[in-house]
Amino acid sequence: MSGRIAITPRSISEHGHPALALLTDRGYELVFPAPGRQPTESDLLRELPDCVGYLAGVEPITRSVLAASPLLKVISRNGVGIDAIDLQAATERGIAVERAVGANTRGVAELALALMLDGLRHVSWSSATLKSGQWRRRKGREFQGRTVGVIGCGAIGQMLASFCSSIDMKVVGHDPYLAARGGSLPAIPLVALDQLLSEADIISLHCPPTDRPLIDARAIERMRGDVILVNTARAELVDPDAVLAGLNSGRISAFATDVYDCEPPVLTELLRHPNVILTPHAGGLTEESVDRATTIAVRNLLLRLEAGSEAKLGV
Repeated sequence: MSGRIAITPRSISEHGHPALALLTDRGYELVFPAPGRQPTESDLLRELPDCVGYLAGVEPITRSVLAASPLLKVISRNGVGIDAIDLQAATERGIAVERAVGANTRGVAELALALMLDGLRHVSWSSATLKSGQWRRRKGREFQGRTVGVIGCGAIGQMLASFCSSIDMKVVGHDPYLAARGGSLPAIPLVALDQLLSEADIISLHCPPTDRPLIDARAIERMRGDVILVNTARAELVDPDAVLAGLNSGRISAFATDVYDCEPPVLTELLRHPNVILTPHAGGLTEESVDRATTIAVRNLLLRLEAGSEAKLGV
């Protein structure tokens, strides 16, 4: 086989990955529009027009980019989120869109748990304070007996709930998509959003983007107070002005986020707040998650580009 394949995920675009050899071994030429960084639309417009395949990261993939890529047959994400892709335009052009389902589940769930612990024990704040030459301490809180509210009870939310239950936390969940289908989860009691907001000591977001921010001034008003809010899902889920007001009033004790409107983010007043914990979209950035995601994404590319040859692919 032959053709060019664009590789853009930052976790592999600078230093590569052994799974990419499956592509070159089958005669494909790999191109890297923006090694080590998220590509711009200009980067994509420069490289994609001659590509038959696209192993994509989290960058926006617009109608304009797809219209300029007449040879493109498949976009294979190295994660599960596809909201940055113009799916209607892809469908119109007959471009398949594939996801690496499950690849990042454990990595994101583990980071969410780590951010919860940071919020409870002030790890980041303590480190920054000591490095500034100050000997100051904040009284922390323990996990045991705390209630964590998981909003979005897919694979990541369920794994996080399992972690929390194993360390003696109470878990409640809210998932409007699951509830609409009449589903239930034996390990997570599903409750209305207002009930979750009023009961939870910690709230962790694991759902797709919504039409408007899920955590806005109204939602924060319903929180019990002194809540830790963790977002490893999508920046659009929170209203930054409302969260800043919640931090300043004390209704939110800490806000931890791994996701931003743009990357790298502009350091707004919210992001500079001393009770905000920042990580650089690192939920899926573990050795194991990168290995799983890259292998699955490569397999999905080959299965689409070489339909009917699954038994010969060795993936």
